[in-house]
Amino acid sequence: MRDRLKEAVDSIIHNKQIKTVFQPIISLKDGSILGHEALSRITGESVIKNPEMLFTIAAEFNRIWDLELLCRTTALEAAYKFMIPPYNKMLFLNVNPNIMHDENFKKGFTKEFLMQFQIKPQNVIFEITERNVILDMGGFLSAIDHYRGQDYKIAIDDAGAGYSGLNLISEINPNYIKLDMKLIRGIHADSLKYALVKGMVELSNASHINLIAEGIETCEELKTLIHLGVQYGQGYFIQKPFTEVIEIKEEVIQVILSTNQKSKQIPIDNVKNINIKNLCTYTGIVSSKVTAKYVFNIFKQNPNFFGLCIVENEVPLGIVTYEKLALKMSGNYGYSLYQNKPISELMDQTFLSVDSQTPINMVSYLAMSRPNDKLYDFIIVTENGKYIGTVTIKDLLQKAAEIEVDNAKHQNPLSGLPGNLMVDHNLKYCVNGNRDYSVAYIDIDNFKAYNDVYGFEHGDLVIQLLANILKNTIPHDHFIGHIGGDDFVVIIYDLVTEQYFVEIQYQFEQKIKKYYSQCDIERGYIFSKNRRGEMEQYPLLSITSVVINNSLQSFLDIYELTELLAIKKREAKQKKLMMFLGTS
Repeated sequence: MRDRLKEAVDSIIHNKQIKTVFQPIISLKDGSILGHEALSRITGESVIKNPEMLFTIAAEFNRIWDLELLCRTTALEAAYKFMIPPYNKMLFLNVNPNIMHDENFKKGFTKEFLMQFQIKPQNVIFEITERNVILDMGGFLSAIDHYRGQDYKIAIDDAGAGYSGLNLISEINPNYIKLDMKLIRGIHADSLKYALVKGMVELSNASHINLIAEGIETCEELKTLIHLGVQYGQGYFIQKPFTEVIEIKEEVIQVILSTNQKSKQIPIDNVKNINIKNLCTYTGIVSSKVTAKYVFNIFKQNPNFFGLCIVENEVPLGIVTYEKLALKMSGNYGYSLYQNKPISELMDQTFLSVDSQTPINMVSYLAMSRPNDKLYDFIIVTENGKYIGTVTIKDLLQKAAEIEVDNAKHQNPLSGLPGNLMVDHNLKYCVNGNRDYSVAYIDIDNFKAYNDVYGFEHGDLVIQLLANILKNTIPHDHFIGHIGGDDFVVIIYDLVTEQYFVEIQYQFEQKIKKYYSQCDIERGYIFSKNRRGEMEQYPLLSITSVVINNSLQSFLDIYELTELLAIKKREAKQKKLMMFLGTS
């Protein structure tokens, strides 16, 4: 049998009995295609029945390198043939980690080699499976650095199914983690799997590593993963592997879009950004024609009911609370007087009703503005004028307080502005959404030199000055974040350029003068030691602001966006420095 297996491996490699099929990996925010995984399949008759068995046997007979070369070459040829060149999505290629540092393998992934297939290195992602024990970790990590230096990206495959676990993730710090299908299968009904994936989502958010859920086979699994916040997915429910690249089915896209809408994937920076729909629940309704006795009995049988909404043809007509109905039905004659009357005669028609898109803070204001006798009545929520649910005052105030407390934990203590976690969250919302946005990176020029001369207390005052200017100038429906030190991020939910921040720059340069001595103001610069310990001239503080928006380009993730911002900032700083040196 051993000889037959060796002969079968040799035959497959020699006769190139391998074909490539592609399975899409899509965003679980909007259904857009991130890329395709190239999967190898055996063609023709063979005693070797599947790819996993093929690779195991090839390794046993020292043919793994030849097989890997065949699979990779076939995948690239198929990508070139079936995808529209130049291919601008991500191409995921499975790679055995034990051959990555082989010089022959490295030669197979030079930029020149890829050019003939019109594929760029930054569009290639090596999937390293956790199932393989890495024999030479030092050589493997060196190879990872080599490929990263050439703009390739790395994904850990089958996370949760292998030998290395979190150790491999921490060693590699990959761009993507692919969650093994055994973790995904039945996750909607398995609390342990749910908790494990939830933990991976938290790791993803903290480490900026995107997750890809493998093996999604049902609509329930897909919806659960969306609710958990997993960024990408693949599986038979989305699309089976196929020899050609085809569009994602519209019904799958609609499931993703509608589930996201329900799962409240919105930017978190204040209660003003959260609509009341995210808080309302569908509660009991009755017809206006039922009797007061019928409603009273419902309350007695359900002591936890706080009230009922009277609805006809989906339109709310009034409300009734247990407390107020019981008051009417009490006394010597109350019950006999009202029990057979239609509830429409006893209902409160002056109830508070709000549209589903009304922000929580506005609903709180309206609720607290009511007369004292209605202050604690529940609130009806409608959509297009039709009843969808209710919100209690307790839930409303509790949620508002919860969000504000959570926000306070993530605020920068110096500026009072949202910090890194909330900056990342809002940037992800921009990148994964479908609305216009502009992101500005703002920092103070020559801040270190100022700190060295005037001290940290004055430096803190300067940071607070810029924070206050931003708060007073940027409209409240946009986002201001404080990364730390003298670095700020502003998100404008519109298409703007650097011109938008000219007034902010002017205000800062005028107000900053009071933080200098008269001598330094007249001179126009200060003296401070540079990094080499030499005295050098530094201009008075100003700010640099650079802006990018999504008018002409979209971004795969926030790292691509922030990397471009950093490049633009360095260029702007360098230009300012050259201008100062030219005039000094």
